[in-house]
Amino acid sequence: RNALRQRELFSENRYLRRELKKKYDFESIIGRSDALMKIFKMIEKIANTNSSLLIQGESGTGKELIAKAIHYNSPRGDAPFVAINCAALPESLLESELFGYVKGAFTGAHTNKMGLFKAADGGTLFLDEVSEMPPALQVKLLRSIQEREFIPLGSTKTVTFDARIIAATNR
Repeated sequence: RNALRQRELFSENRYLRRELKKKYDFESIIGRSDALMKIFKMIEKIANTNSSLLIQGESGTGKELIAKAIHYNSPRGDAPFVAINCAALPESLLESELFGYVKGAFTGAHTNKMGLFKAADGGTLFLDEVSEMPPALQVKLLRSIQEREFIPLGSTKTVTFDARIIAATNR
């Protein structure tokens, strides 16, 4: 019974992954202009690299949709796609969300918390409205992206990660 259930779950997982990939296929992006066709070609080229990316565009133009299309059409497509809106959180909370923390790092830190960098390990971390992040945190972010490592709040141990970073801004 357990083997049958496991096989059923495996099949369902595979089916859902295919459906998710279809959802973020280029066909799901509305528009057929020459400019958009150029973006599709660029996505096809970019998807197979591990480069960090910055997507620029006005609010509501589909930057996250493009980021998901890049992720799901890449070799990382079966791994997590983790998104965070950097403008929606205050600096202290944003830092703990990105890098995580260890028990006792600050008042209320009763357990260890894995940050989004580690949660996206093997996949993609999407940083929406990255330009709204305070400059001091942008410096920490840059170092983490360059070195592919970070130190959780309250820790002295370096944690490595393997995630593609896609950032977006309306500026």
